[in-house]
Amino acid sequence: MVKPEKTARALRRSALAFILLMGIVSLFSDMTHEGGKSILGAYLSLAGAPAAAIGFIAGLGELIGYSLRYATGRLADRTRQYWALTIAGYAVDLFAVPALALIPENGWMWAAALIVAERTGKAVKKPAKDTLLSFAATQNGVGRSFALQEFLDQLGAFAGPVMLFVVMYFKGSGDTFADYRRCFALLAVPAALTLGLLLAAKHFFPHPENFEPEEKKKAPRPAMNRDFRLYLAGTSLFALGFMDFSMITMHVSRVSLMNSRDLPLLYAGAMAVDAAAALFFGWLYDRRGMRSLVWSTLAAAPFAALIFLTQSRSALYLGAALWGIGMGAQESTLKAAVATLVPRQYRSSGYGMFQTVFGVCLFLGSWFTGWLYDRSLYVMVLFSAGVQILAALEFLRIGRMKSAG
Repeated sequence: MVKPEKTARALRRSALAFILLMGIVSLFSDMTHEGGKSILGAYLSLAGAPAAAIGFIAGLGELIGYSLRYATGRLADRTRQYWALTIAGYAVDLFAVPALALIPENGWMWAAALIVAERTGKAVKKPAKDTLLSFAATQNGVGRSFALQEFLDQLGAFAGPVMLFVVMYFKGSGDTFADYRRCFALLAVPAALTLGLLLAAKHFFPHPENFEPEEKKKAPRPAMNRDFRLYLAGTSLFALGFMDFSMITMHVSRVSLMNSRDLPLLYAGAMAVDAAAALFFGWLYDRRGMRSLVWSTLAAAPFAALIFLTQSRSALYLGAALWGIGMGAQESTLKAAVATLVPRQYRSSGYGMFQTVFGVCLFLGSWFTGWLYDRSLYVMVLFSAGVQILAALEFLRIGRMKSAG
């Protein structure tokens, strides 16, 4: 007879193997996405897009990519077709990034359409994928599990920009726009690897929902969950002040603080910090809960002041590192909190609701900061830091309420 503790240990090992395999999927996926994002702001600028349009495109892509997630999350909860939605979403969003190599000069509107397509694919996959991961995460601690996923994810986010930097350094033609197009075409390689590994994950783990047992008692829907609603308020404030990296690369390119060829390294550095921060704050979340979000949010808050109000490379690097800390929290502990607050049967809806609210606020924040950029950098920075501090206070409030019972 198999002892219960051995069965539980085997289940934990299997869940960890699934987390690791999906982390490798994310690694190659982020080589594609984040490699492209590292040069996207400068690429749009070279293609003729003004600053306000870059902020609007980045925000609109996030708005569409996030606002659809509540619907796709509800769909995943109703159909339980988690794998089908995950694979379909990956196929769409991974196609769109290499296709940016095909846009003509002054074709920033075509690039905008592909950015929207990429975000739409991500909207289809994300609630279902995060739900699959949450099932396995319950076996080894949600904070640590999502942190491990994010760590592997960010290794890809680091490797993608570095790969593009190497290509431009050794194969650069002197025509920056043409070099950027060649880089986008190269990203088709990790995109294909992502899809192959994803299909392998489905083959080896066809039913990840079996990692987490069904709940016996009826639980409230996310919209009726007080703690979850308060959590959404805090994440909304965080999103309003946390601008897309495209704004940063656009600014650095305009003020000539770095060579355009070196911009992927700046993003790679931010992703390396992201990976380390995800591991630390994921570990901290399993011990301190919501209060861990207070520290990560306060740490990220000064990034805009360092990047936009100085002409110092040292301040730029520090600001990019703090931005990376904010990203690490967004992609690990914020997801872990949803798995903690939302019951199993409504998990995809919870992720969809969280990601929709987050995306709408990210859109409004990106658009508004893009508009402020052309008018007053000081006001833009004050807005960015101020709303993130308010978010930290909201997370502190939620943590105190949960501690009080």
